[in-house]
Amino acid sequence: MANLNFFDTYVLMAITEEITPSPSFFRDRYFPTTAEDIFAADKVLTEYKKGDRKMAAFVSPRAGDIPMDREGYTISEYQPAFIAPSRPLTLDDLKKRGFGEALYPGATPAERAAKLQLRDLAEMDARICRREEWMAAQTMLNNACTMQEYIDANTAGDSKYVKFFDQASEHTYTVSTAWNAQGGDFFADVKVMCRMLSKRGLKAVDLVVGSAVADAILEDEKAQALLNKNSGIITGQIEQELSQYEGVVFMGIINFGGFKLNVICADHTYVDDNGTEQKYFPETSAMVTAPACGHMMYGQITQIDYGSDDFSSHAAPRVPKFVLDQPNDMRKLRLAARPLAAPKNYCPYIVASNVVV
Repeated sequence: MANLNFFDTYVLMAITEEITPSPSFFRDRYFPTTAEDIFAADKVLTEYKKGDRKMAAFVSPRAGDIPMDREGYTISEYQPAFIAPSRPLTLDDLKKRGFGEALYPGATPAERAAKLQLRDLAEMDARICRREEWMAAQTMLNNACTMQEYIDANTAGDSKYVKFFDQASEHTYTVSTAWNAQGGDFFADVKVMCRMLSKRGLKAVDLVVGSAVADAILEDEKAQALLNKNSGIITGQIEQELSQYEGVVFMGIINFGGFKLNVICADHTYVDDNGTEQKYFPETSAMVTAPACGHMMYGQITQIDYGSDDFSSHAAPRVPKFVLDQPNDMRKLRLAARPLAAPKNYCPYIVASNVVV
């Protein structure tokens, strides 16, 4: 029976595929990945079109048929930014007791190296997942995403900007009066946002709100009256419960003029490049959209694999690489990805900022 080489790239990729990815609300719900989204190329193709609302024409029997024009669509080619966290493995790491280990586990350096390798892959994958979640949220909020590259941990390099509109984006809505102010109309504004999508032939399924907006909805007297089951008007139901995503709460379902929306509070956070805690979704914003409105695509990773002297290309969401530095008695494990979040249709989300004060 042949022995597996746990430093081989394909073995490491198999190990990586067994790692359970961290649940990510914006990425998983709105930007899922299929086999068609993984490109065997350094660049990926994004295409989106506007919804078709035209009707078929009545045709005279003598005419036979009327040719239908083909709806135009926008297609662009992008090279996704490169994400590649790494972690070294030194002799000191092998001698130290690891987190959660017994004081005298009796593990050999090779066994401890294998455990650290698996743990490092899982932790690096979690960091990439958080970056993908940020990319998905930024794409929905701005209909664009700016990806700042770094030469090292402290030095900024080039900046990549990806946008999904021509001159001006049509994914925003401005409320005339804040929802928690005198004269604010939460129900009317959300209904308008839903109609902006339906006019494009797109679905309105979710109302994603920040934490301050969620609090304002619960305190809104009109909402309380309409949600009262004794009012005789079936408007919906608020029954808050935690979702499978950390920091995300499913609040309930509310009917906005026939649009029954899942009301979801996104209050999860991340730590930015400056070490500051930030929210993925602004606490005073609201957004109407639908699941799977976009997709997360991946470009291939080209590298020189361990034990080889030539370049190899790997088309996968995650590509590990093992590096051996013999002169310094050090190993390094890297996990790379080239993700890009993109919508499937033109502006499949409507975002309203500062809806509460």
